[in-house]
Order: sequence, then C-alpha cells, then structure tokens
Amino acid sequence: MASYDYIIVGAGSAGCVLAGRLSENRETSVLLLEAGGPDSHREIRIPAAFSKLFKSKADWNYTTEAQANLHGRQLYWPRGKVIGGSSSINAMIYIRGNRRDYDDWEQLGNPGWGYRDVLPYFKKAEDQQHGASEFHGVGGPLRVEDLRTVNPLSHAFVDAAGEVGISENDDFNGREQEGAGRYQVTQKRGRRWSAADAYLRPARARPNLTVLTHAHVTQILLAENRATGVEYVRDGREHSVHAGREVILCGGAINSPQLLLLSGIGPARELEELGLKVALDLPGVGANLQDHMFLPVAYKCKRPITLAKAETLLSFLHYVIFRRGMLTSCIAEAGAFLRTRPDADRPNLQYHFGPAYYLNHGFDRPQGHGFSIGPTLIRAENRGRVRLRTTFPMDPPIIEPNYLSHDSDVETFVAGIELARRIAGARAFREYCGDEYLPGRDVKSRGEIAGYVRDAAETTYHPAGSCKMGVDAMAVVDSHLRVRGAENLRVVDASAMPVVTSGNTNAPVMMIAEKAADMIRGGD
Repeated sequence: MASYDYIIVGAGSAGCVLAGRLSENRETSVLLLEAGGPDSHREIRIPAAFSKLFKSKADWNYTTEAQANLHGRQLYWPRGKVIGGSSSINAMIYIRGNRRDYDDWEQLGNPGWGYRDVLPYFKKAEDQQHGASEFHGVGGPLRVEDLRTVNPLSHAFVDAAGEVGISENDDFNGREQEGAGRYQVTQKRGRRWSAADAYLRPARARPNLTVLTHAHVTQILLAENRATGVEYVRDGREHSVHAGREVILCGGAINSPQLLLLSGIGPARELEELGLKVALDLPGVGANLQDHMFLPVAYKCKRPITLAKAETLLSFLHYVIFRRGMLTSCIAEAGAFLRTRPDADRPNLQYHFGPAYYLNHGFDRPQGHGFSIGPTLIRAENRGRVRLRTTFPMDPPIIEPNYLSHDSDVETFVAGIELARRIAGARAFREYCGDEYLPGRDVKSRGEIAGYVRDAAETTYHPAGSCKMGVDAMAVVDSHLRVRGAENLRVVDASAMPVVTSGNTNAPVMMIAEKAADMIRGGD
C-alpha cells in the first residue's frame, strides 16, 4: 500500500491551498485526490463563460429534495468537480464576509477565529491590485483585481443605489461592508484566477506532491478512531493508500459529510438504519446545512449594451487579443450590502447586479437586452441537512436545505424586491430601464411578492456549515478543524463554518485553508 504523510480529499478551493502550502516542506509527502478531471476546459479561463460549465463533466450537478416552502420545487446545485473545484466554475467575486461573522465564530467556542485572527490570513493569501493596506495584502498567491471592463449599467446601479440612500462603498472588504459598489474578482489580466492557478499549479512540479484526478474517494480507513488512509476508485479499480500523519477532507459542504457518513462517522441511528457499522457517533455530521438564496428583479434594457452581445465574434476577438471586453465580466459586476431591519447589527441582504437576465442559471436566455438586480439573503434563519440516500458511494446524497422555513426570511426578500424596484426607478437608470420583466407589474401587493419569492428563489451557490466547528453537542470539528473523537482526521472547507459568512464564500474558504495549513504545520 502506498503511503503519504498527508492525504487531501478534494482539489477544490481548500484542497488546492493545503496541497500548495503543505508541500512547501520538501520533507513532507502530500497526496491530493480529486474525483473530477483537470481544469483544461476553455470555459474555465474565460470569465463570462462560467455558466456553460454547469451540468458538464466539471460539475457534480446536485439536486435538492423538493422544497415544501418553494412550492415543491427541487433546486439545482452546481458544485465544481474539477481541479480547482467551485473556484473553477464560480463567478469569481471576492468577498470576505462581515467582520462580525468571525467574531461570532469565536464566541461560539472557537478561539482563534475572530476577525483580528483571520484578517492576517486573508492578507497572506491576497495579491491586491490596489496595493497593501491595513486590510489588504500583496504578493500572495490569489490575484484580486477590479474588472477590466465594467458595463455602463453596473455604474448606473451604483449611482441609482446612491439616489435611494445606499452610500457608495469602494471596498466591501475594508473597514465597512455596507454600501453599494463594483465587485472585485479573482482574475489576472482578464482571466479567471482559481485556487488551482493560485496555489496548485505553482506546486505541481514538486516531487513530494502527487495529484491524482478522476480518483473518487469512497471511504476513510480507520483503526479504532484513528484515520489511517482512504480507499478510492480510479479507472474502474479500487485502491487503498496510507496516511502517516493525517487525512484531510476538503470536499465541501456536500461531499465531506457524505464521506464521513459512508465511513461510519455520524448519527448512530441514521447509520444503523442504513446497515453501516458505527465507527463514531457524531450527530452533527450533515446537520446545520446553510446556503444563500437569491432571485431576479429583471428589466428590459432600452439600449443594446448588455451581455447579450458577449458571444459575438467581435467580442470574442476583443477578448482573445486584448483580454478585455464583455467576456471578462463576472456577470454580477456590482452589488450592495444593506440592512432591511433597523435592529440588525450587520447587513442581512446583498444585491448581485448584472447587465444580463438571471434566469435558470443561464440556461434560459430571453430575446433582447435586459438587466437584473438580484436580492440575496445572506443571514437566513433556516438550517438543513445532508444525509445518505444509499450506501453506494457514487450515489448523490439527500440534500435538504429547508429553504424559507421562517417567515422572516420571506419578509427580507420582499423588502429587497421593493427596494430593487426603487433602484430601477431612479434617475440613473432612466435612459436604460424598460418594462419590468420579473416579477412583472402585475405583482404588486406584499402577498403577491411573497408568492413570487417562493416561485423564483434559487441558490447563490454557497452551501456551508454541515460539519460545523464548535463545542456543542452538534459540533463535528473543534477549533483546529479536527474531527471530534477521531485522531489524524480534519475537515477543512465551507462545511466547517458554524454560521455561513455574510456574502460570497470562496475567499473565506481559502482563508480557512490558509489558517489550517499553519495549524497542521505547527502540530496543532
């Protein structure tokens, strides 16, 4: 049986960071296993093409259970199944969340995870276009830039937000999160800059790092409660590999709890009902699942300037030659963070503005030009669960987000739609804004708007929390991300978040992995 010091399961955002950092010590051997293939798709490199990767071989293509509070709809959840993971198929928006998020983590029994503790890791990872500051770093692996080409409609959104009382914010990751502005992105000179680009590719030539693609891990090998290795399937054959120091799960909020459950680590009764031997009774595995939801408030555009023209030959040539133009867009080019309730201590709503229609994850493309203001629920009350559907490792698990189970979340959405309509009606949009496409002029009363919310709300692709860090009975990992009750086993990804951060989650996941790398190298 082959042996390595560290086995990392999943070459997504966290896995790439850990593989890069742990292999810096040339005396340490690292094996990185990825169920998907290499990140060689052309659409990965071209920023505006990311939705073309949905339901492709680069996507796990998950589907939730029918949601009772969404009129029985099942929601599609794209997750990256490729080197780079979801950082290879996401919208590249660089948002750290609110500083109070991390102070909350610390207060929940996780010392060392307050904002003052995590800020240095954000800065360590970052190569900020605007230079170093109190809040930003330069020289790190992760390139963070302004969009090279910003649509006029995105500028209009920021101006219109100002007209309705939302002040401009030129740095959502600085002193304050609240306000409206244009998003920064993880791009380098007009191309996507994924976790694989930032951390893994520079490390691939190291002789102490082995990367295997199309390697689907099926079980954690345990001796008593000590992780000793993993089993995986590759090219139709089963393989076993030994870990001398640690097995580190970086599969994300769906795959990490699934693998723990398949390995007999989870709620004992649930495992026994499936006929699995219980190795460790941890009731919180798969619980505490959280996500952000959004929906479109969309308008026809009176001028032909939207991303509907992004795929023309002229646009493609402009991108190939200059790395500029519409194909450098992250689609959601601008946004805002705000509080819909005066008693809120931080923003509970985010806007994703795009010079395009947000419809069915990009699969539906109406004729003509349009733009969308996407209210996004970032402090939702609901909690869901990931459970095994079967004991066959290749079967997708049961994903039950329990969306909109609290009326307060619907009320936040309603307030977000009403404000989005005010923004669209502002003077800055006067030369652009045509008829309301969604939800439409006929949807007027709060009850009708709430009905639209349940008809139209979708995931913003930010699942988290299903192996939460903490000290209570439902915690799965401790503050060092070690699985409670187990030895030599950690979970390092979004599933470890006790509460999902207030905003896009890719930057926080890479921060978690940077911090974990220091813990592991320090023997913690």
